[in-house]
Amino acid sequence: MRRVTVFSTILITVSLMVIGCGDEIETKNMEQIYAEEGVPIRIEKVQAGGFTSTIEYQAVLTGIKESSAYAVVDDKIDHIHYMVGDYVEKDAVVLTFPTDNPSAQYYQAKVAYENAEATFERMKSYYEVGGLSRQDFDNAQAAYKVAKADWDAVRQSVLVKAPIGGIVTRINVRETENAHHDDELFAISQIDRLKTRIWVSDKQIGHVAVGQTTYAQWNGVRLSGEVVQVDLSMNQARQAFGVVIEFTNPEMAMRCGVTATISVETYHDATAIGIERKNVIKEGDEYFVYVHNGGAAHRRPVALGRTAGVDVEILSGLNPGEYLITEGQMHLDDGTKVMVIDSATGMASE
Repeated sequence: MRRVTVFSTILITVSLMVIGCGDEIETKNMEQIYAEEGVPIRIEKVQAGGFTSTIEYQAVLTGIKESSAYAVVDDKIDHIHYMVGDYVEKDAVVLTFPTDNPSAQYYQAKVAYENAEATFERMKSYYEVGGLSRQDFDNAQAAYKVAKADWDAVRQSVLVKAPIGGIVTRINVRETENAHHDDELFAISQIDRLKTRIWVSDKQIGHVAVGQTTYAQWNGVRLSGEVVQVDLSMNQARQAFGVVIEFTNPEMAMRCGVTATISVETYHDATAIGIERKNVIKEGDEYFVYVHNGGAAHRRPVALGRTAGVDVEILSGLNPGEYLITEGQMHLDDGTKVMVIDSATGMASE
């Protein structure tokens, strides 16, 4: 806005220029001033700085692997062995319920298992010396396996283990609090890598492909990643295509469960020229720009490519090193004399 104001001030100042000769004062109109001094313009050097087209979405990030443990019995929490943020190995006991809970039948299952194990060991020794039939041995072995499975299930209901190795990302209970059957107790996540799923419309899905570069931004943190899966059929409930993206999170700076801005680079050309769309003029079906050369403006037809925000890709018509006219175009024709105004001082530059 400041540049537009300064530029307008320059036009007004130039339009009020007068030439004094003795007692005669001749006020010049705008056309005369432009013809003698040149139309004031601003320019910028064209550079092949690359052009990138992106699409953005909002999505929730989760660990690359995530699993939760749920209560099997109704009881109070006896002890919690880890805190949120701790790393745990798979099958490590994270929290425990009291072993004297009647519904768990902890000691009954323990005694039954120990008895079945001892019986099986005796039967095994008899069978090996020929003192027991195969049928009796198989029955003892089956009883032992059933008792062991029951004992394992009871222990897992009381001694709640980590379903996977990873970071404890949330604990939903506290010691002495009551938990009920099927309550989520805690969650374990592997967060050195994160993932998300975005939903892409049928108009945009053709621009998304596996391997494309992506970025996730949240609270000043920026992660890089790539598209790893693009669905081939539309989700009818969402009327969109699912796209799975994975990100590296080496310092675990991004947290699980946050809603981040996901940018997918659908197109990138490191050698392309991109300019602001406002510098392109449309006349009929033709697009053109003005370039500055030799003190004059030259109309240059251009072919446009993709757009990204306020920028547009120039496929042909402009070359690196040329000077694009960025202000004053509305007063120009091909060959119009121009006067370059310095952006910093607002004065005519050499």
